[in-house]
Amino acid sequence: MLNFFRSSSVLEGLSYLIILGVSLGLISREYVSILGMTHGVLFLVYFALSIVVSYKQSWSVFIWLLVFLASLIPFAFLLVEMFIRKEIQKNN
Repeated sequence: MLNFFRSSSVLEGLSYLIILGVSLGLISREYVSILGMTHGVLFLVYFALSIVVSYKQSWSVFIWLLVFLASLIPFAFLLVEMFIRKEIQKNN
């Protein structure tokens, strides 16, 4: 489950950066609807998985909140990636 959450975290973070690329004019605005929909679905998957994983891993509400807030900050998904990697190593 952690590996799946890790993958969803990276995908959600990259999709967020792509959406910001559209906002900054780096990517054509004609792709906004499809990129926005994709990012929205990935965000909802990330949110749901963060709740499930935090319950299964017995994370505190504070840790879950930090993991969730990382989805709102560009490049913070890299910090979540490192955190999850440590969690995986700790469980093995």
